[in-house]
Amino acid sequence: MTLEKKEAQLSEYARLAVRTGVNLREGQPLVVNAPIECASFARRIAKEAYSAGAKDVTIVWNDEKFSRLRFEMASTEALGNYPEWRRRLYMDNAADDAAIISVHAEDPEAFLGVEPDRLATAQQAAGEALLEYRARIMANKNAWCVISVPTKAWAEKVFPDADDAEALLWEAIFSTVRVAGEGEAVKRWKAHTDFLRRASDFMNAWSFESLQYTNEIGTNLTIRLPEGHIWAGGAEETQNGRVFLANLPTEEIYTLPHREGVDGVVVATKPLVFHGNLITGIRLCFEAGKVVSYEAETGKSHLEKLIETDEGSARLGEVALVPYDSPISKSGILFYNTLFDENASCHLALGKAYPTCIKGGADMDTLTLLSHGVNDSLLHEDFMVGSRDLSITGKTKDGKEIPVFRNGNFTEF
Repeated sequence: MTLEKKEAQLSEYARLAVRTGVNLREGQPLVVNAPIECASFARRIAKEAYSAGAKDVTIVWNDEKFSRLRFEMASTEALGNYPEWRRRLYMDNAADDAAIISVHAEDPEAFLGVEPDRLATAQQAAGEALLEYRARIMANKNAWCVISVPTKAWAEKVFPDADDAEALLWEAIFSTVRVAGEGEAVKRWKAHTDFLRRASDFMNAWSFESLQYTNEIGTNLTIRLPEGHIWAGGAEETQNGRVFLANLPTEEIYTLPHREGVDGVVVATKPLVFHGNLITGIRLCFEAGKVVSYEAETGKSHLEKLIETDEGSARLGEVALVPYDSPISKSGILFYNTLFDENASCHLALGKAYPTCIKGGADMDTLTLLSHGVNDSLLHEDFMVGSRDLSITGKTKDGKEIPVFRNGNFTEF
């Protein structure tokens, strides 16, 4: 890749994130969450935002090396204290209708060897402090977009034998977000989101009562869908009608399950990165919506902390469909990054559901959502379940069975 082409792609990517991802309007503030290793691109986003007329840009830096030091050496009391100033930063900006761009580029094993209880203590504190903020974001009260930028540690995990792993990861990311440096990314995304809308329309038209998942590695899972559930994907809308893309890339359509309506066994097909640790070989058994037993080949103690975070973390909050032949899956790359790996595979999520996936949900309080079967939790963690032989069959209220997925792909698209 020439320097000229790389520069064109970087500029197009930043523009895509600002002007299509969060669809920033003139006079709107922007918050950028970014690792310090990604400072150059974060500043590029800020420049693009100011060019688009941003009221102001706030960059919130995170540093995994310092975070590890803190997890290892700070007192338990300190780990359980989420700073009020940081909570106010997010809440005040959200109340000012800020758009949020988050750069997700963590080292998959940044916290390998750190005591799981200490990681869980910090996660619990952050989850409780930002409960209102995260509920606001998941209800689409603010436009938000998650993107990725290579870091050295992450790139070397993905391409361990490469001479220039970061360059290879940049190429892979540009491909997944349809950025070629020729100014055509927005047009490509329009065509792609049209496809996702057609897939969502297909699922919404059937209004399935349940989905049955099966494959040869052991998944045999029934997921009941609540009355009034909505399939979404691709372009989203804020509550004030602003169109945005929550993820770049995205290949999924998704909805929510009934929190008490999941039964059977599901086997994960890709590793899960949680608290800077890899969890592999996940197998979960559900009864009446709740995980009643679980296994993992590695990282089981971290899976335990995930599931036991709160009552809702042992239940599902998302059901997402992704064709096995999606471009990210076809790349053959294991990204060790949920943003990418979830878009190479059908996936499920433990924890909080998106209230926008049930009719009227954005205006419901927590108790009303629970009464409609919508799960609540401090966390939302995706894990991948798609495979080449995955079959998904939808069952209607009158008992009709419709093939949704066969051989890992939609039957209709």
